[in-house]
Amino acid sequence: MNAAVVEGFDRPPRYATFPDPEPRDGELLVQVRAAALSNLVKGQANGQHYSSGSQFPFVPGNDGVGTLHDGQRVYFIGPTAPFGTMAEFTVVAPRRMIFLPDGVDDVTAAALGNPGLASWGSLIGRARIQPGESVLINGATGVAGQQAIQVAKYLGASTVIATGRDEVTLTKLMALGADEVISLRQSDEVLADAFRTALPRVNIVLDYLWGHSAELLLAAAKGRGGLGGEPRIRYIQIGAASGGTIALDAQWLRSSGVELLGSGLGSLSAASIVEALTTMFQAAATSGLNIDTEAVALSEVETMWNRTESGRRIVFTT
Repeated sequence: MNAAVVEGFDRPPRYATFPDPEPRDGELLVQVRAAALSNLVKGQANGQHYSSGSQFPFVPGNDGVGTLHDGQRVYFIGPTAPFGTMAEFTVVAPRRMIFLPDGVDDVTAAALGNPGLASWGSLIGRARIQPGESVLINGATGVAGQQAIQVAKYLGASTVIATGRDEVTLTKLMALGADEVISLRQSDEVLADAFRTALPRVNIVLDYLWGHSAELLLAAAKGRGGLGGEPRIRYIQIGAASGGTIALDAQWLRSSGVELLGSGLGSLSAASIVEALTTMFQAAATSGLNIDTEAVALSEVETMWNRTESGRRIVFTT
């Protein structure tokens, strides 16, 4: 079959032939129709993600959309290595599949998957959001962050505060449901003041950036040792676009109501991910979820692999 093939961590996948997968142990053969290019998939393919494999060659891709032998259309995650989703065929356990409603097309469904894990999975599976709670999204101008604004509102958030560096995109976030925006292109002093003003109203932080802005956020949550206790904030660490490590002062945690959690592969089981994404696809079919996509033939994988994200999610089609 034709596939994107990773032959080493030091170079992008190339379009080549790869052995056809053979289902075993209850797996099902899926004819792939669409698979999105996400930071997760890139990290796995270049050896920089904690879930990266170590044997070559392999087909990249953690999730996708395809059809079963009877023509049923499914979204699926976690294909059996070395068969990823960026190929004509792959093999997947049935428990990692979701039957797709007719109201969601292949490209949109594939594009929604990874940001869905980063938003629906984080808000439902990790933060356990309740209607009426408020959410601050750090790094809301990216694909996943824009999705998170819509998801938080859909799940009943009373207020969504969005941060980001892209000034043009920041101006568009109100239309997606954000109630307030905070530009990260400010001095540390001004930004820290903005965070200190916002955090007393915040129940949940979704952080797609980590790095310096996370340091400022956590420092802003620091309390003064009052006997009444500080308000609880579930801080969900999701992405690290601004750096994988921070300087974390122990006092920031001891003096505050911050509960620091991670959300990603491992902190969420496959069953939890499927449950959250099932809800997402139902919402996408009935209410619509805005996500900008760019469909590209899989044969262009080597050319498109390292293109800088432009706010659109690249989706490879077979």
